[in-house]
Amino acid sequence: QVQLVESGGGLVQAGGSLRLACAASGRTFSSYAMGWFRQAPGKERDAVAAISWNGGSTYYADSVKGRFTISRDNAKKMVYLQMGSLKPEDTAVYYCAAKDGGLGSLIRAAYDYWGQGTQVTVSS
Repeated sequence: QVQLVESGGGLVQAGGSLRLACAASGRTFSSYAMGWFRQAPGKERDAVAAISWNGGSTYYADSVKGRFTISRDNAKKMVYLQMGSLKPEDTAVYYCAAKDGGLGSLIRAAYDYWGQGTQVTVSS
């Protein structure tokens, strides 16, 4: 089992940057693929980015390609989401998720464990 805790959210102006972090517990963290999802008020929870167990493969939603970067540090049991060129439409609660099996996925239903989320607000 994996427990996930996100941090790093906050208020930022459009065009700015933020780095989200996700701390994981559990002995087998390196066997999990990881993902970041986000949910804006009144909307579905959508995929943002995903990364395979060893960081060798990454996946991005079209809306964030070229602006966001996902990475992981298995030794520290951490996953990061570096967000740049932020837009007001990036405003949402961002969730970290873990998926049994090493391949990343942008499909929400593929994930088994979820964090509580961290709020990101981008002002115009």
